[in-house]
Amino acid sequence: MRYETLKQLKDTDFKRLTGVQRKTFDLMLKAVEKGSRDFGRPTKLNRADQLLMTLMYWREYRTEFHIAQSYGISEATVCRTIQKVENALVRSGKFRLPGKKVLQASDTIFEGVLVDVSEQPIERPKKAKNGITAAKRSVTLKKRR
Repeated sequence: MRYETLKQLKDTDFKRLTGVQRKTFDLMLKAVEKGSRDFGRPTKLNRADQLLMTLMYWREYRTEFHIAQSYGISEATVCRTIQKVENALVRSGKFRLPGKKVLQASDTIFEGVLVDVSEQPIERPKKAKNGITAAKRSVTLKKRR
């Protein structure tokens, strides 16, 4: 699926498909274009398709093999492209998730409940010295003779 085909979608359908709004996608695209270098061999996918491929990877949990088959490129190219797009988005500073410490600073009071889970004896038949096992052994020994 190429970005050119998504341009005709409504904003609600675009968000349903990609997981981000069109404005957010445009901001992400600008960050990727700014953070990526253009040298060497030209890529088969333009920046918009690379970003769309990364969003597809994040949203749908598709394997790199399936994405590679969809776009007609190799798995290694998919992996490299996703890493490049992720790094460009992180370097831009606009698309970072809050760290662990942000979640720790909270005014929420937690209330705990303790449950006593002490051990209980299990009812099992008592072992007898000359019980059932001895009788079974004698029967099996008689059958063998």
